[in-house]
Amino acid sequence: MSVPPLPEAPEEAPATTATTLTAKPPRAARLLPQPRMGGLIPWVIAILIALVVIAAAGGLALRNLAETARADLASAVTVQVIEPNPDLRDQRGQAAVAVLQGMDLVRSVRLVPQSELAALLEPWLGTAATSGDVPIPALIDVELVRRASPAEIAAIETALTAAVPDARVDAQGDWLRPVYRALAALQWLALGLIALIALATAAAVWLASRNSLAQHRETVEIIHLLGGTDRQITRTFLGTVLREAAFGAILGTAFGLGAVWLLGQQFAALDAGMTRGGGLAFRDWLVIAAVPLGGVLLALATARMTIALALRNML
Repeated sequence: MSVPPLPEAPEEAPATTATTLTAKPPRAARLLPQPRMGGLIPWVIAILIALVVIAAAGGLALRNLAETARADLASAVTVQVIEPNPDLRDQRGQAAVAVLQGMDLVRSVRLVPQSELAALLEPWLGTAATSGDVPIPALIDVELVRRASPAEIAAIETALTAAVPDARVDAQGDWLRPVYRALAALQWLALGLIALIALATAAAVWLASRNSLAQHRETVEIIHLLGGTDRQITRTFLGTVLREAAFGAILGTAFGLGAVWLLGQQFAALDAGMTRGGGLAFRDWLVIAAVPLGGVLLALATARMTIALALRNML
């Protein structure tokens, strides 16, 4: 009695299984748990973004301050009439005003009262400013129709000295030229600080991305074997980077704006003429609003580059 042959196992089963694993590669990336960049990374980003907001607001305020001061003083000169005798000082001051009013380049002339000059000098000279012991020159504020060249300033002084020998003309913009240079240096310092903070942010995200990818290295390699692509893995990590960087950027922007508001209140309390020109305009707030967006984009770009280089060295 013959035994019927056993049926042979189908040879196409492994191919079917392999086809099932590779037919839906998106499921492979779901094996990767939600990675974390590190508990401190959002707070580090928040601190760095807050510093950038403060630095950007300070740099923009300094730029506005310099532009306002330069615009106010570019077309203004000051005339001093140096005369110890009060009676002659008043006469020569009036004579200088008459000469200035006859010039086409001059828009307005104001002879500063001696009482006003004494009040300005009293914090430095004390009671000597009003006692008459210290001779205070007559001061004339002159507003020009436009910014005068050095040759035109010299012509004004020549015309004045012909009538008032002790008159001296000073361009107000020249007084503040060292201040302008100092403000420009502070603006460059703020820009350099922003660049350094951006570099520190990129370094922090780079280290966090490498550490997070190293923690999930075995899982990533398994996903590669199951048919997962680098794009799917990168998308998973970038989602985490986006969430944590956005949280840090929002928090840092809030802290930075709070600090800017407090500093603005302190400077507003000074009630000084020069500091009033350092306010922030609408375009400045748009620049500050772009800081957190730029921080998030920088974090995403750094993380994408880091993960792409790390995945290239894997299977």
